[in-house]
Amino acid sequence: MSEDQKKQLQTQLWNIANDLRGKMGADEFRDYILGFIFYKYLSEKIELYADSILKQDGIKYAGITEDTPQAEEIIEAVREDTLDKLGYFLKPTELFTRISSEGETHDNLIEELERILTNIQNSTMGHASEDDFESLFSEIDLNSPKLGKTVTQRNELIAKVLLHLSKINFQLGNSEIDILGDAYEYLISQFASGAGKKAGEFYTPQEVSTVLARLVTSGKKHLKNVYDPTCGSGSLLLRVARYVDDVSMFYGQELNNTTYNLARMNMLLHDVNYDRFDIKQEDTLEHPQHLQYKFEAIVANPPFSAKWSADPIFLQDERFSGYGKLAPSSKADFAFIQHMIYQLDENGTLAVVMPHGVLFRGAAEGVIRQYLIEEKNYLDAVIGLPTNLFFGTSIPASILVFKKCKEVPENVLFIDASKHFEKGKNQNRLRPSDIDKIIETYAERKKEDKYSHLASLAEIKENDYNLNIPRYVDMFEEEEEIDLDAVVAEIRKIDDEAGELDEKIRQYTKELGIESPF
Repeated sequence: MSEDQKKQLQTQLWNIANDLRGKMGADEFRDYILGFIFYKYLSEKIELYADSILKQDGIKYAGITEDTPQAEEIIEAVREDTLDKLGYFLKPTELFTRISSEGETHDNLIEELERILTNIQNSTMGHASEDDFESLFSEIDLNSPKLGKTVTQRNELIAKVLLHLSKINFQLGNSEIDILGDAYEYLISQFASGAGKKAGEFYTPQEVSTVLARLVTSGKKHLKNVYDPTCGSGSLLLRVARYVDDVSMFYGQELNNTTYNLARMNMLLHDVNYDRFDIKQEDTLEHPQHLQYKFEAIVANPPFSAKWSADPIFLQDERFSGYGKLAPSSKADFAFIQHMIYQLDENGTLAVVMPHGVLFRGAAEGVIRQYLIEEKNYLDAVIGLPTNLFFGTSIPASILVFKKCKEVPENVLFIDASKHFEKGKNQNRLRPSDIDKIIETYAERKKEDKYSHLASLAEIKENDYNLNIPRYVDMFEEEEEIDLDAVVAEIRKIDDEAGELDEKIRQYTKELGIESPF
C-alpha cells in the first residue's frame, strides 16, 4: 500500500469518526469509534484463523449456521483452538460482517452489540488471556443519549458507522503490512490534537516517541523486554518495537481506566499477542505491579510535576531508600525516575521526558539528583527539546537518559535541540533531520559548538549538580560589531538631507504666501 493510499484510508476513517461524533468532545467519541474498529479487528482476526483451520474441510467460518449438532461440534473445536491461539472467541453469528450487514434492519442492534462485546470478554474467563480482556469494553456506553435521544436514533447512528467500517479492508491477511495498526495510531493522534489538556493522559507526540525509542534501542537488534510505567495508549511501547527486530515482552502500567483499555486494544491491534504483553491498571508509584522484573529498555512520558503521597513509609521502599530523600508530594517527577531506575536492568537504557525543573530544582530533588550523578553515575545524557511539542502544554521539556553501565562513565552528554524544529500553527514538531541529529549526536557522543557538550563529572560538581543546559551548551550569539564612524557619517548624511528638505518647504510656503514652520 502506497503512502497516498494510507493517507486516503486514514482520512476515510477520520470522516467516519466525525459522523459519529455529533456534539461529543474528542475524548468522548474516541472510545466509541476505536471500540468499533477493535471489534471489527477481533472478528476479522478470528475469521481468518478459523478459516485456516477449516480449510481442509472446505468450510468458511462465517457461513456456519449454529442450529445443527455438526455445526455446534465445529464451533466448539474452533473455540478451543482460538482461545489457545488468540485468547478470545466469537461465534459465526457474532462476527462483524454479519452484524454490520444486518445493522440497518436490526431493531435491537444496540442490545445485540452489547451482548457480543460482553461475550468476547466472558469467553476469556479461566484462560491465560482473561486479564488482558477483562472489562475491555467498559467505557463503551451504547445507551448514552450522546449517541441519540431515542433508541431508534442510536440504532441508526451505530448502524451507519458499522456499515462505513465494513467497506474498509484492513488486509489482516497480509503479514507484510500493518494498515490497521497505522490507521489506529493516526486516529489516536488526531483525537489527541483535539482533546487539549486531556491528550497528555494518553498520547506522546510521534516525533518525541521516536526519539525515546531510538535512544533505548541504540546499538541493539533484540530486546528481552520493554517497560513504560505510565503507558497511556501504549503507543510509546509499540514505537520501541519498530526499531528492533523483535521485543519478547511488553510491560506497562496505567492509572486511567479509559486509557488502560485503549492500551490493551492498541497492543492487540498491532498483532502483539495476549501472551506477549502485561499491562496493569494501578497507580505506579503507590502500587507498582511489576517490581519483580528488571527491564532492558524503559521509556516514559510521566505527567509533569504530578502529585503523590510522598508518605514517609516509602523511605523503607527499595526504590527510594538509598537516596535518603523522597521527591516532594507536589512534584513526583523524581519519584518516577527513582522507580524506573530501580527496575532498570544492568544492561538497560532508560529514556524519560521530564520538565526542565528536574534539572535545577533544589531541596530534596537536588539531593536525589546529586546522588544519581555523584554516587551512582547513572546519568548518561540530558537533551533539551523545543517548546510547544506536547499536547496540552507549551512548556519546553527535556529527555534524561540513564544507564547503570555507561559505555563512557567519565562524562554526561548535553544536547540543546531547542532551536531545531518546524514551527506549526498550533503545535511545533521535530523534523526527521532534527531527530536524526539528536540520535547521531547521542550515539557518537559528539561535541558540537552551540549544540552539544560533554561535561565531565568534575564540571557538573562545580555547578553544584545543576543540570540546566545553558550552563553546559553555550548558545550565546555575539552581536556584530558596530562601526561608530559609519554610524556618525550616516547621521550627518541624514541631517544634511533633512536640512535640504526644510529649505524646500520654506520656499514652497513663501510661494503660497503662508507662514513657514521653520
